[in-house]
Amino acid sequence: MSLELFLLLAAALFSIGLFGALTQQSIVMLMMGLELMLGGIIVGAAAVWYYIAPAAADGQVLVVLAVTVMAVEMAIGFAVVTALFRSREVDMTDMAAELKE
Repeated sequence: MSLELFLLLAAALFSIGLFGALTQQSIVMLMMGLELMLGGIIVGAAAVWYYIAPAAADGQVLVVLAVTVMAVEMAIGFAVVTALFRSREVDMTDMAAELKE
């Protein structure tokens, strides 16, 4: 595969994630859209790093670190959404915005 195909895949993942994040009102679906966007960024960064400096291991470490941080961030987000749903039965962004009042 070439760099262009990886970048095209990254752009497609990012676009699908952006569409999902902007059109969904469910908090879980919004978080899944954000996950797709971050996945697209990581695929693009890993591909660029692989084609520019394939011998350096710095890029691989950075990608593994980014995936780990992304997994932890999503786990915390899903824990917050689960706690919010259990305590107030809120699962939509509009309902969550009303909690500020």
